[in-house]
Amino acid sequence: MKAMTGPKEHPLDIYLRAERLPHIWCPGCGIGIILNSFFRGLMESKLDLDKVVMVSGIGCTGRAAGYVNLDSFHTTHGRAIPFATGMKLANPELKVVVFSGDGDLFAIGGNHFIHAARRNIDMTVICVNNFNYGMTGGQLGSTTPLGARTTTSRTGSIEQPMNIPYLAAASGAVYVARWTAAHVGKLERTITEALLKKGFSLVEVISPCPTYYGRMNKQAAGLEQMRYYRDNSVIKHGIDPKHAAIEYQGEIIVGKFVDIERPYLPYPQDREWQINLR
Repeated sequence: MKAMTGPKEHPLDIYLRAERLPHIWCPGCGIGIILNSFFRGLMESKLDLDKVVMVSGIGCTGRAAGYVNLDSFHTTHGRAIPFATGMKLANPELKVVVFSGDGDLFAIGGNHFIHAARRNIDMTVICVNNFNYGMTGGQLGSTTPLGARTTTSRTGSIEQPMNIPYLAAASGAVYVARWTAAHVGKLERTITEALLKKGFSLVEVISPCPTYYGRMNKQAAGLEQMRYYRDNSVIKHGIDPKHAAIEYQGEIIVGKFVDIERPYLPYPQDREWQINLR
């Protein structure tokens, strides 16, 4: 007869602050899935966890910084990227990851995103895009698709939404990709690549928000939204991101759009590199 053994440790336990669980995310929310994919991507990257830092802003996704067993910072609304930039410039040995939502990174902090990508700061940005302000009541956001309903656009949004991959590529990001919370395996591999990429990398992840966005648009359960992602996502690696705009209830273009090389900050200090740059 085999001896009884205790419960086995989960391989991702080392990445979580278990004492802060359970989390605050709603049933059906995709942030937990995306955080799991981040942990698996981090594990595959084999980065030194003592040199990995996570920075988040305000919003549902911003709460992730409190649950990870890494050095982490929960910053003010829209200011995750400038805070992360300061950390990277002060200590270039750090691997800085910004993990936040579309409202925080683009609606509130869009100007910071543009200039960090332009300067090619060596950091990885993971943007969880749920098309609305999920924490504060489901209001219209800068990524809400044209025609989509929110608590502040009851008859449908009349504003053109941001195309996040297009903005990132146009601003100078060297790595740009998009997946949904339904593409777990592909998302894990993409996050691994982004973490190991030198320069400014962006991974956008489309995430269900059944509590607000889903309920307002006849997808009141997370499973309904995940099925929609499965059935309507089209993989187009290498496509010009200007063609990756998301239309209301239309197809979602996913894949790796940009993977290039260019000088990044903090710049190497050797004189020969500076001469070659000129």
